[in-house]
Amino acid sequence: MDAAMVTAIGALIAGPVAAAAAMYGNRGATRATREASAVTGYDSLTARLVAERDKAEMDEKAAEARASAAESRASAAAARVQALEAEITRLRGLVTQLGGAP
Repeated sequence: MDAAMVTAIGALIAGPVAAAAAMYGNRGATRATREASAVTGYDSLTARLVAERDKAEMDEKAAEARASAAESRASAAAARVQALEAEITRLRGLVTQLGGAP
């Protein structure tokens, strides 16, 4: 075998090997792109979920504050009603003591 024949055989073998390597490389690049897209989508979804969770926690705290304020107002109103009832009882007692009919 002379050098020209070895070169020709090498070229015949190298061509399909190079094509196979290019095909495999292209598949790898496609897979990497697809995986990067999935990771980016996951990161975006995670960021949106964290934002929604934070908003829900703030809404919950605001609702608790409103409920606490409403309870405070209700207990203040109940105390005022109790004070007024005590005053009415005292005044009825005074009316009775002075000889009137309540």
